[in-house]
Amino acid sequence: MSNPSAFQAGTAAPAPAAKFAALGDRTRLSLIHRLSDGRPRSIASLSTDTAITRQAVTKHLNVLEEAGLVASSRIGRESRYSFQPEAIEEIRAYLDEVSRQWDGALGRLKSFVEG
Repeated sequence: MSNPSAFQAGTAAPAPAAKFAALGDRTRLSLIHRLSDGRPRSIASLSTDTAITRQAVTKHLNVLEEAGLVASSRIGRESRYSFQPEAIEEIRAYLDEVSRQWDGALGRLKSFVEG
């Protein structure tokens, strides 16, 4: 069975655990949902219609950026954030690998029990 942590070996990308942890917060999921339409948005734009401050939104965006789920770019004095869908594909690939490992382990267990 291959090692799931080796999935990130030799890359600078955050480990899958960082992505899962970043997505484990309701506010961050909401930010991802708002950015998933592909339009970059400012912190001010992302702060409207929310019950949290701009500072809190900034902190959540920083977590998402560190996990590789969003990217920021500066336009003048303003930072604009955009969703990075490749990060979700990396998560999906990781989960597919773990699923294959479990399928293999369960298949071996079944052969052992029945054999």
